[in-house]
Amino acid sequence: MSLHLPCPNCGADVVFRSPALPNRVCDYCRSMLVRSDAGVARVGEVAALPFDVSPVQIGMRGSADGKGFEVIGRVRWAWTDGSWNEWLLLFEDGSNAWLGEAMGQFMLLWERPFAKIRSRYLRDIAGGRDAIVGNEVQIDNEKMVIADAREVVCIAAEGELPFTAMPDWRLYSVDLRGRQGECATLQRDGAEASFYQGRYVTLAELAPRGLRAIEGWALPAYAA
Repeated sequence: MSLHLPCPNCGADVVFRSPALPNRVCDYCRSMLVRSDAGVARVGEVAALPFDVSPVQIGMRGSADGKGFEVIGRVRWAWTDGSWNEWLLLFEDGSNAWLGEAMGQFMLLWERPFAKIRSRYLRDIAGGRDAIVGNEVQIDNEKMVIADAREVVCIAAEGELPFTAMPDWRLYSVDLRGRQGECATLQRDGAEASFYQGRYVTLAELAPRGLRAIEGWALPAYAA
């Protein structure tokens, strides 16, 4: 059941739809809010999202693996030569996943406890070692290749999130790719590491409803 609380900065109604997602950007004043047993606290203000041409938006609905979802949050990350979106999907069973969107490609990723990833190489990266693009990594029974590794910075966020995504938050991010469309991401934040694993998908596979209208772009038939 959704929880409605007033924003402590502007008083606007703020909706938290999942107990697992304690962070929320106020839609009106862009305050970053954190919910706890003591209530809701304002911990800062996030930057306005820069213009982009993504067809995904907050409120878009779809389905994956037979379960319906709604897009409820976004983090915009950047590196020296560009930026990309990571959209948070809340599924009808209360679970969540990320839809990474970069250069027209989409990655559907679920978080896995990094402690259960039995890869010495990834553990070394989590411990501070730089990843080498092209190196092969064994994850469970899959062989994956490091496709990208770089420092990234959070530049904006919106909606509901599982963490506090403040501007200038910097991570070391490593992307891995399998031969059959598998993908994974390791994010190192100081001494902590997070791991996400999934697959490449197309928008059509997600049966989207409520895509963003973009001038000059015709809504595809699968989303009409």
